[in-house]
Amino acid sequence: MPLSKPVSQPLPTLPRGLRERAEAMTWENFVATYGPTAGPLRLGHWACTDADRPAARLGPQARNFRAMIAVGDRISVSTASATGPIAALTEMLHERGITVETLRFHQLRSGEFTATFICGSNGIRSEWAMGWSEDPTQSALRAVIACANRLLAAA
Repeated sequence: MPLSKPVSQPLPTLPRGLRERAEAMTWENFVATYGPTAGPLRLGHWACTDADRPAARLGPQARNFRAMIAVGDRISVSTASATGPIAALTEMLHERGITVETLRFHQLRSGEFTATFICGSNGIRSEWAMGWSEDPTQSALRAVIACANRLLAAA
C-alpha cells in the first residue's frame, strides 16, 4: 500500500471520530500519530496463564494473565484476573497509576492482519490510538499501549 495515499482511501472503515481526523493524512503519518510504538510505556511478554483450561469449563469466570511491562527504565512482571486481555491490561496499568478507560473499540481484519482502534480516556482527556498485528489479541493490546502513551504524552 503506497504511503502517500490519504488514509480514507486504503482504510475507508475507520471509526467515526477518527475518520475525520485522518482524512487528509498519509498512511505513514497516520501510523506515526495513532500507532506509536515508542513511548515510556512498553509491553513485553504477554500470556494467558490458564490457557490450557478446557473451554467447556470457562463460562463467565475470569482468566489469569501475566505481562512484562516497562515504564521508562523500570521493568516488572504484572498479573491480573479479568474476563479478557484488555480488561487485564488496563488493570495492570491502573496498578501503576496509568489510567486508560476504553470509550470506543473497533477491530477489523485487513488481509492477514488485524487493526484495532481504541478511543481511551484518563478521566481528563481522550485520545485515539491504533494497534496492528497478525493476532487480534496482540493488535488490541498494542492499541491500548499506544493509547496510554498518547495520553501520557498529552499530560
